[in-house]
Amino acid sequence: MYQNGVMTEELASVKARSRAGVSFYLIIKRLVDIIVGVIGIIVLIPIILIVKIISMINGDFHSIFFTQNRIGKNGKEFKFYKFRSMVPNADEILFKMLEEDPIIREEYRVNKKLKDDPRITKVGNLLRKTSLDELPQLINVLKGDMSLVGNRPYLPREKEDMGEYYKEIVKTKPGITGYWQVNGRSDVSFERRLKLETYYSNHCSLDLDIRIFFRTFKVVLFGKNAK
Repeated sequence: MYQNGVMTEELASVKARSRAGVSFYLIIKRLVDIIVGVIGIIVLIPIILIVKIISMINGDFHSIFFTQNRIGKNGKEFKFYKFRSMVPNADEILFKMLEEDPIIREEYRVNKKLKDDPRITKVGNLLRKTSLDELPQLINVLKGDMSLVGNRPYLPREKEDMGEYYKEIVKTKPGITGYWQVNGRSDVSFERRLKLETYYSNHCSLDLDIRIFFRTFKVVLFGKNAK
């Protein structure tokens, strides 16, 4: 591939086409994110009112939004938005459960979530089953912290658990939906999820994003693995 220490013109041409292809993909991806983000936030306004009213009817007068720092592209942290589906002091309750119950501690170590999580509220359970709890992430999409399609926005405390997969996963923006969500979601272990998302980071393309986007509707429609 080299002649007298100089890269051949053919290889240079291939690399140039590859860079152009990546640039085109990223421009189209961002353009779609902005368009869908604007439309989505307009749709989100009446949903916010409905969620707030239902929460108050159920005796929950706390904020319906949940914010948290998450890991973004290249490891940069950002403020993540979501409808609150758990009790307000969810983290404190989790740490207490992990400390007191070895079975729950092992389940969380393997999956980084609990199958029958007692912290989820009645309204939160409905939001999760319909995946409506994810909608406020459209704010993150519009801001450019996230994309419609990408990897899961991981917690800073999960960085160490991600191990060798971390550098590959953070090469792309996190997304509202992604390769993991349409390939098992809650039914896969934490390590399996990391492998799926590493695959996405190394094979992301317009074609793959479109397939993930439309498969997401099937997952949401049938409520499969939405926990």
